[in-house]
Amino acid sequence: MSTQDTTWTVHKKRFSELTVEELFAIYRLRVAVFVVEQACPYQEVDERDLQSYHLWLADETGTPVAYSRVYWKNEADGHASFGRVIAARRRCGLGTQIVKAAMNCAKNDLGARYITIEAQSYAQPFYENVGFKVISDEFMEDGIPHKEMRVEV
Repeated sequence: MSTQDTTWTVHKKRFSELTVEELFAIYRLRVAVFVVEQACPYQEVDERDLQSYHLWLADETGTPVAYSRVYWKNEADGHASFGRVIAARRRCGLGTQIVKAAMNCAKNDLGARYITIEAQSYAQPFYENVGFKVISDEFMEDGIPHKEMRVEV
């Protein structure tokens, strides 16, 4: 069976529930993509990790192959967000699966009414395919063009 045909198991934990090994694997993947691959030196690990749900898909060895974190932007008005979306293996369905898992987590675990994200501009069509709509002009963050996008859940 190809990776495209595989339905991966979604792992979901709050920060305090993560094992040291899981946290290390998540941070290793995030830094490899967002700092090293994108040549973007910034504080990748931040306080938002402490309040987030961490979602990942793992391969047969337990190594994360896709990841996202989900958190409240404004709990009072039902506004959630997610970010740090990574698919280590590209163009095989992992990205779509982890984004849908993040959307489900925001809706079902947080009880969100809507989700906004700051998507890298090149990924706009990807997020539009799962229901997001652009709600801002393009802006720069850490030297990379982004657009704010929103979806009702």
